[in-house]
Formats: sequence, C-alpha cells, structure tokens
Amino acid sequence: MKSNNKTLIPYILLFIQPIFMASNLVIARGGTEFIPPISLAFWRWTFCFLFLLPFTFIYLKKNFNQFRKEIFKLFILGFLGCGICGAFPFIAGKTTTIVNMGIIYSSSPIFIILISSFFFKDKLTNGQYLGILICLIGVILIIIKANLRLLVDLKFTVGDLWMLGASIGWALYTIYLYYWKSELPLLQRFTLISMFGALSLFPFFLVENIMILKTNYDLNFFFWVLFAALSPSIIAFLLFNFVNNKLGASITGSVLYLYTVYGALYGFIFFDEKLEFYHLVGTIMVFMGIFLVKRNDKKI
Repeated sequence: MKSNNKTLIPYILLFIQPIFMASNLVIARGGTEFIPPISLAFWRWTFCFLFLLPFTFIYLKKNFNQFRKEIFKLFILGFLGCGICGAFPFIAGKTTTIVNMGIIYSSSPIFIILISSFFFKDKLTNGQYLGILICLIGVILIIIKANLRLLVDLKFTVGDLWMLGASIGWALYTIYLYYWKSELPLLQRFTLISMFGALSLFPFFLVENIMILKTNYDLNFFFWVLFAALSPSIIAFLLFNFVNNKLGASITGSVLYLYTVYGALYGFIFFDEKLEFYHLVGTIMVFMGIFLVKRNDKKI
C-alpha cells in the first residue's frame, strides 16, 4: 500500500506544481499594481537568493573554485532566466491579460527548436517544420486577437510583445541550461543563478526607481515580493525537479499545457477576464504545433 502511495505522489504533484508555476501570472497582473515591474523582479530574485543561501552556503564555500570556473555561464543563465524571464512578464502584465500571457509563454518549446536549429544545427523533420508553422500562427492569432487589420496596421498590445520576448528568453535559457553542463548540484546552481539574476536586474532597477517610478516599501511590497520569491520560484522549482526525477522529462514537460489552463483560471477567478473564441483556436494551434515538434525532440 505504501509503495502505491509513493508511486502516486509524483503524479499528484504533476497537477499541483503548475498551480505554483502559473501563480507568476497572477503576480504579473496583481503585483505590478503596487510595485514597479523591474523592482518586483529584482526583489523577487534577491529574496529567493537570500532564502536559498543558508541551505547552500557551506557547499558553495567549499567548492568556490568550481563556482568561479562557471561564473560567466551562471551570469548569462541568471540574466536570461531571472532577468529577461523575470522582468518581461511583469512588464507585460501592465497591458495584457493572464490568458494571453499563458498562451504566448507556452510557445517557448517552438523557439527552443528554432534557435537550436539555427545556432546548433539541429536537424528538423518535415513534421517539426509543420508544427513550428502551426504554433507560430496560433501565437500570432492571439497577439492580433484574430483581427487581421491589427496585423496590417502593426498595432499590437505592447504586453503581448513583452510576453513574446519572455518566451524567447526562456527558450534561450533552456537551451544554454541544456548545453552548458555543470558540476554544481541543482539547488546550488539555482542559488547562484538567482543571485546573478538579481545582479543583472540591479542597474535597471536603479534606472526605474530614479527616472520612472519609485518603489514603495509597504505591506503590499512585502506580500507580493515574498509571494513571488516563494510560490513561482522556490516551491515551483523544487516540485518540478522532484517530479522530473521521478517521472522523467517527457511526462514532466506536460506541465506546460496545465500552465496555460491554470493561467486562464487565475485570470477568470481573480481578474474577471473572459475567454474569447480566438483564445481557444490559438491554444489548440499552439498545442498541436508543440505536439508535432515534441514527438522527435528531446529538449522539450
């Protein structure tokens, strides 16, 4: 009986993990009402690093030479994974919906394939080319709200374009994480990536506070920053890695689909967002495209 429970736990967590991961979209829409977006991203990863440091400090101190060898790669990973993917969704949340953000972000695997093919000469099958085309059309459909006039006039919601940038940033982060092998354990590596992510955001945080909008350090600030550091960062990361170790990358990758579903539910429950027909069509096309590409690729 106990062995059955142990087998079921990873599958149960497979459905629970995206609840925390998709909460980042709630922060992007709700938290940016109280905290400037870059400030929110900067403090999120600063707090995340400070939370993790006590658990990883002794190891990092003992293995300082190994950390020093990887410092450039860790900075790039921090800049992409925490800087671009940390700040862009929060900027996007000011002008677009959770539904749009979730669907557009779910297209990341397609950009992983495109970038890998272009820079690392990965070969694509005809089915993968078809999947990429279908997925990109689905994303464009969401961005233009199924209105071709917006495409002709080049009038897009700015937030959707920021989210598209975040999706490409996540693709680059995933590719480099895959190709840049590390001798550091996962949690220790994540701690350093969080630190470099915060450092990469620091200059932009200063510019935002001096020239655009100052951060108000009140109860709302601490609530949203702590929520961002814990829920979509530390908890989502630990659950994802636990499930990935138990079930493998292929099954765990399915959380991408749940991310979009949970994002839509968050938008409906907390922000009274409505699902339009083009959301349904665009989502189906994105998922179809990912399915066609995923069948023959190990990076997704």
